[in-house]
Amino acid sequence: MRKDRPNVVLLTADALRADHLGCYGYHRDTSPLLDEFADESLRYTNAYSASSHTREAVPALLTGEYPDVAIDSDYRLATETIASDLSEAGYATAGFHSNPFVSRAYGFDQGFDTFDDDLHLGQHKLIALAQRAIDKLRNRHYARADEINERSLEWLDAQTVDKPFFLWNHYMDTHGPYEPPGEYATRYADRELSGREAQSLYQRAIDDPESITESERELLIDLYDAEIRYNDEQIGAFLDALRERLLLRDSLVIISADHGDAFGEHGYYEHPRYLHDEITHVPLFVRLPDGSSETVETPASTLDIGATIRGLLGDEPEFSLMQPSDEDRQVYSQARGEDEHGHLRRYALRTREEACFCERDTETGAIEYTASTDPSLRSTLEAHVEERVRVENGGPGADDSEAGEDGDGDDVGEEIEQRLDALGYK
Repeated sequence: MRKDRPNVVLLTADALRADHLGCYGYHRDTSPLLDEFADESLRYTNAYSASSHTREAVPALLTGEYPDVAIDSDYRLATETIASDLSEAGYATAGFHSNPFVSRAYGFDQGFDTFDDDLHLGQHKLIALAQRAIDKLRNRHYARADEINERSLEWLDAQTVDKPFFLWNHYMDTHGPYEPPGEYATRYADRELSGREAQSLYQRAIDDPESITESERELLIDLYDAEIRYNDEQIGAFLDALRERLLLRDSLVIISADHGDAFGEHGYYEHPRYLHDEITHVPLFVRLPDGSSETVETPASTLDIGATIRGLLGDEPEFSLMQPSDEDRQVYSQARGEDEHGHLRRYALRTREEACFCERDTETGAIEYTASTDPSLRSTLEAHVEERVRVENGGPGADDSEAGEDGDGDDVGEEIEQRLDALGYK
């Protein structure tokens, strides 16, 4: 393996909130293997996603740019990714996941030599039709973590030893509807739900949160925690596979999440377009090749992931997750409103001890602060909002992207619609 540049392994979990992991103080033993991994990593206690939902959070994570630059108005990729940069620098690049919103239909295969987004249509039609029939029978709507591991390790074992690699695995198991597999189904819950029951409860929590009783809320949390425990075991298995292949000593490994998930803390479930802690405070572990460990309280953003990785190529970042300072920082998040709130843009500022939130009405330009009376924080956030408005007004438009415009677009679109419906997005 080349020694001048390390391999880069990025593992992300969909909808995994930090405060449901043991190493972040959770009362359940949901994450024993990630807790062990934290002991050989830099663990960031104040890490926040650049947004609260996949369509803006993953683009920001993969590009190191705020969503208003990373994607266009149709949520298609609109700027260079870390995969593109690493590929140009000579890295072999691969991504494995099954979230339709960051599939090749939206241009997210850019820069990846291999990009497995679990969309069978558009690859081989006969296999696709057979697979879709099987998926319907078993109520399958994403690839389980063990499948992601198997596919990515198969790719990894086919790589040559003289070329560094970038590997991104994104795990969907902690995303709703919460259907923990096998023995995990009753790990914390006192009864097992069928797939249909789990989907129905999850969808009702999204559509009618006031109808969810306290016992139903606890059941949702039990099932979510069980998914975390399953995901923890699979991430641990993947890390063990890297150890067995003697790759950790030559690799930078970053583990995080695109966003969290809510359980009624602010009157909603899942992860709509708000910026509260439960849907933006994410775990963040950075394992250096030497395995040094530290608990880092300095605020960090998922935007720092891209900047840190680009730093390996000589692009010195203002803040590197590999060499954190002790100083306080200001990190920002943003989210576009949707449906009747489509004219709103929400922003958040966080420091080590404080936070400030606001909404901007794009039709009137008015800014309303929804938390924090600290005038200095308000002033700082307002300056940030003004900067983002300038960027958004001059940013890329929907017509600038040609992503997804291939011969299989209709078929891929149909499969995406089916999966989004199962995942509670529709």
